[in-house]
Amino acid sequence: MSTTATAVGVSPKRGIWGGGNEPLKASYGKLMMWFFLLSDIFTFAAFLISYAAIRVSYPGYAGPAESFVGSNEYWPIPELVFDAMPFLHGYHIPLAFVGLMTFILIMSSVTMVLAVEAGHRNDKNDVVKWLLWTLLGGITFLSCQAWEWTHFIHGTDGGSVLTYVNKLGQVVTETVYGANLTVNEYGPAAFAQLFFFITGFHGFHVTIGVFLLFLAFYQSAVGIYEGRGHYEMVEKIGLYWHFVDLVWVFVFTFFYLI
Repeated sequence: MSTTATAVGVSPKRGIWGGGNEPLKASYGKLMMWFFLLSDIFTFAAFLISYAAIRVSYPGYAGPAESFVGSNEYWPIPELVFDAMPFLHGYHIPLAFVGLMTFILIMSSVTMVLAVEAGHRNDKNDVVKWLLWTLLGGITFLSCQAWEWTHFIHGTDGGSVLTYVNKLGQVVTETVYGANLTVNEYGPAAFAQLFFFITGFHGFHVTIGVFLLFLAFYQSAVGIYEGRGHYEMVEKIGLYWHFVDLVWVFVFTFFYLI
């Protein structure tokens, strides 16, 4: 005579490891998204900690802000480097443009919340509407970042006179305009290298997010999720998009404010 004991909440047909249960009341897809985001948190944390370590290895600029010029001897002042705005050449508005970029990305996170909430109500029209706004927010952010990179690479009209070792191994003193991975007019080479790498890596994540948002927008519009009876894919993409927004807050804090 044998008895069979079934644990509470465990499928009698599959058991705990048979794939019939949802840990933490989350589906397999959402659980795997959380695992991916956790691994990405470690990656971004490593990059930002590296930035902080390199940043503190250089002294800060000690003179008055109006006398600041780029130098390999000290770390630049972010609000004097990122002070340009499109169509306002010659005006100095510290951190206004990157602040606008941050606002756009945060607002896209709000519209993503509304899309997920509409999915819980199985409201197709609202899901499509809010996904479209989120998609436009992501595209706008990437466009702004492309402009910021372009301006950073081309530099200011006056440039900075720097002494550095060129690609031929020669020590030269010349006027440097803009930035590349070897030298930049704003400060030490590490400043531009970290800027390109960290903001570029984040931009890569935003680009993936925009692709996923377009996929969700299209599939919602043609009724694929409505036919399934749920909008879980929108919720999973929402988790990724919120992560991208949250990471930008840390990138903004470390790179533009510290």
